[in-house]
Amino acid sequence: MSRAEDAERAFRAGCSCSQAVLQAFSPELGLPRDMALKVAAGFGGGLGRLGQTCGAVTGAIMVLGLRHSGPNPADRSAREHIYAQVRKFVAQFNARHGSSLCRELLGCDISTPEGWQQAHAQGLITTRCPEFIRGAVEILGTL
Repeated sequence: MSRAEDAERAFRAGCSCSQAVLQAFSPELGLPRDMALKVAAGFGGGLGRLGQTCGAVTGAIMVLGLRHSGPNPADRSAREHIYAQVRKFVAQFNARHGSSLCRELLGCDISTPEGWQQAHAQGLITTRCPEFIRGAVEILGTL
């Protein structure tokens, strides 16, 4: 099973978008899957269902941080490298999907009860979010 398939499977099994992406990379990162799920728990739905930055994007940014950060938080060179990787990722995600904001990707504001209801009534969570998860995982594979 590919990482993208693993991430989609995890999402369909109940993980948030952010959890699905991070857990797909947890073996590579030496991060126990249960810890990955806990770390990413609040990021789904565009940061706690606020419709802001897509959880697939935040999950991917966590992967980039774990891949590229070192033990010294004062290392400006390492920080700049991570920031450059994040900018590349977001640019590619935006080019592929048109935005990195949950509410724009879904076409409704899931931070409101009406928007959440609309997203479910139209099947947006089950049809669109897997595309964003797959896209995030595939882009990570190129960085």
